[in-house]
Amino acid sequence: MPTPLITVEADVPPLTFDVPESFFTLPLAAKPGDRATLSDAFVRDLYSRGDESLWTPAAPFYAALAEQLALSGLSYSALGLFSTDSGGVAQCAFTVAAVETDHSDPETAAHGILVALSRDPHHDARWMDLPCGPAVSCVTMREVTLSPELTADHTEKQLLTGQIQVHVPFSTGPYTAVFTLHTASTEYWNEFCDGMVAILRTVSFSAPESVMGSAGQGRGGTDEPPLEN
Repeated sequence: MPTPLITVEADVPPLTFDVPESFFTLPLAAKPGDRATLSDAFVRDLYSRGDESLWTPAAPFYAALAEQLALSGLSYSALGLFSTDSGGVAQCAFTVAAVETDHSDPETAAHGILVALSRDPHHDARWMDLPCGPAVSCVTMREVTLSPELTADHTEKQLLTGQIQVHVPFSTGPYTAVFTLHTASTEYWNEFCDGMVAILRTVSFSAPESVMGSAGQGRGGTDEPPLEN
């Protein structure tokens, strides 16, 4: 079932998209009671092999995190966990925000976004034609310095991180959906790019026939699909 964009802004038009089974959706919700309920389900799904001693203290942490994310303007946030052929786990963070852009034509808006993003030489900005309409992708790669206390051998290291951000102007109102995928598992960069494209091809601005009762129910458990390098 498509995932509806959940937002506290009543004027934002409908937006739905599909995400992989191994995306664990953070419990964004407008009401504290709803966040608490969703957080409890989230930690039980994310830590499926845990017990009450882990779930009970973890749930309030994720409820508070979800509140901060919602206040910052995010409407959807998920943690992607994928098993690798070597027995490890590749991770990514995925978010969606609806930003008011005051446009009347999505193609005009996309052209403006492309021009603005292309001004930064560190951006690889490109036009995209999606089933739902025009969009603009922007890829950035950055090296992050890890301090010695964060590494196994206690030496300073450089960590390469990558971000894919795609701006999709709504065809039904003056808003732009901003899809962002960030990962430090750059050895699987091609797979994450393919996954992002797969999500974007499911974006729809039509109202879903039946809205999920609780957006962000974590899915996947320990059955996450493998990534191949």
